[in-house]
This record gives sequence, C-alpha cells and structure tokens, in this order.
Amino acid sequence: MERQAAAGRGRCWATLLTHAQYLPGVAVLVRSLAQHGTRYPLVVMTTDEVDVETRDVLGAMGCVVRDVPCWTVDVPSGEMASARFVNVWTKLRAFGLVEYERVVLIDSDMLVCGAVDELMEIDLPDGCIAACSACTCNPNGVPTYPAHWVPENCAYSARESGAELSYPMPVPPDAHGLLNSGLVVLVPSAEQEQALHCFLDQHAEHVGKYKFPDQDLLADVYAGRWLPLPWYYNALKTLRRCHAGMWDDSKVRVVHYILEYVETNQD
Repeated sequence: MERQAAAGRGRCWATLLTHAQYLPGVAVLVRSLAQHGTRYPLVVMTTDEVDVETRDVLGAMGCVVRDVPCWTVDVPSGEMASARFVNVWTKLRAFGLVEYERVVLIDSDMLVCGAVDELMEIDLPDGCIAACSACTCNPNGVPTYPAHWVPENCAYSARESGAELSYPMPVPPDAHGLLNSGLVVLVPSAEQEQALHCFLDQHAEHVGKYKFPDQDLLADVYAGRWLPLPWYYNALKTLRRCHAGMWDDSKVRVVHYILEYVETNQD
C-alpha cells in the first residue's frame, strides 16, 4: 500500500520502519529534513509489523508510505555484531523503488543539520553507489566487532591531515574499503536489486560470516564501484572523538546517532 503517489519518476529520501517504537526517530528525521529545506519526499518503507495507526501518523507527517516485504537471509545471528541487525537486510528494498530515478537511503537514527539536497544531484556513474567510509576505530571496544577494527586500519585516520574534502573522497590504498550504510546514494533498478540477491545466493558461506549484514553486502557487491562521500554526510557521533583532527562542527550535514541510541531501542 502506498499512501501518497510519487509525482513522476522523481527523487526521494528513503528509510525503513519495522516497528512503531522507532517512529520517534522517523519523526525527527522528517522534521530535520524539512528544517533544512529539502525539496524531496521521504519514502518510509514499512513492513507488516507496522500497525495502521503508525502508518496514519506517517501519512499525516507527509511521508510516502511504501509497504515492503521483509528481506530475510538465513545467516547465523551469532555471527553478527548485534542481534538487532537481523532486520537490516530489508533496508536494501530501496533498490526496488524503481519509480524514482535517484534514492538517498538514510537511517532513522540520523539528524539532518545542514543542506543535503545536493546529494540528489551528485554525479553517480552507472552501476555505482555513494556512501561514507566506515569508521573502524571501535572506540567503545565492542567485543563482537571484527578484530581488525582498530584505528590504524580506519580509512579516516589517513584523512586527518587536512586534505581537501571533495567528492569522491580519495581512498588510501591500505584502506579496507568498508562503507557505512547509514546513508547511501543509489539509482534503483531491477538489475541492481537482482545483483544483491545473486551475490547472496552464490556466496552463502561468505555472507554467513558478515558482522554488519547490509553494509558488508554493499561493500562486496560494489567493491571498486562505491564512491566515498565526505564524512560530514554521515557524521558518526563517535567521529568527533576518534578523529578530532578531521571533525568540524560547522561542516556537519547529517549526524548519525549510532551505538547507544540504537541499543536503547532494541526489541
């Protein structure tokens, strides 16, 4: 069910909502996008667990409500960095929003702090996506994170020298090539969506070892084909202390409230 039809084949923001308890995060996202003058709608992909009342609230906020089936992948939950990641595969339904020519996938634990509509216009070569690099410093020492997630392996560690922030950001040759899927610029298509499914089918054993399911899949499928955005479009709140030499409050466009915020909203 879609509560509001898209006008033509335009561009949109998209986020996933799997339970009513996460509605406040979506409301904050909607408000912050509006406060910073976005010209594009927010499509909220909802699963069966989202009740009618919550859908009505989304519609009243001006969101485009789009029902999507859960994307379930049979992988051992114990391999993931957190059990809550079991639902994040469904975020990738954004690749199926083919009524739009450009989608910026954005998590509902993110706060827009500046102009972001330029993400709808950045150059994106065919078959590519754009996202910010993952920070692998693991400042909280989360024991389920990969052992190689240490500061010396972090892509941002090489960017604290004051290098010009531009798009696409240069990736140091020794960087691990991981991205953070909190914000992803993509072009929806049946071909792109099918490529994700095919990789899952053909590399089941490898996929079963993923720590961060959706972003590990994107990093694999788009290896060599994802363009790094400047950090400030997905400013993980931990970057401020992990990479103080790079962080600049005045440049932040989107803050990503990872870790504690998400952990307090677990099922």
